[in-house]
Amino acid sequence: MKRADDFAERRKHLASLSDQELYERFWSLTEQVVDPLLELGRKNTSPSIERAVLLRMGISSLDTQPIVQGCMDRGLMGKGAGHVVFRLSQESGISIKEAGTMLASGKGWDQVTALFKGGK
Repeated sequence: MKRADDFAERRKHLASLSDQELYERFWSLTEQVVDPLLELGRKNTSPSIERAVLLRMGISSLDTQPIVQGCMDRGLMGKGAGHVVFRLSQESGISIKEAGTMLASGKGWDQVTALFKGGK
């Protein structure tokens, strides 16, 4: 089966565009494709995804479950468990691993809750 060569026909609407206009059109169309994916990523997560993020941050596999559960219990799941650990690390001046261990042991939750609920 031979494909009909209809390139000239299909590109008519683009033929009059300059290189800069083609460049801008490309990125505009790319944004239309990617924006819904980014929105899904922002609004949808699951405990297993959050545990995977924590593991990739170097948090112990034994510590990931209590951290994710703590985020769910405090309404912080939408912020991302990794983000919660990261913010505690930054605010306390400790490593990410130390912040993860701290949260997994039940410490520091008041501080991170205040960070996120306080609007900082």
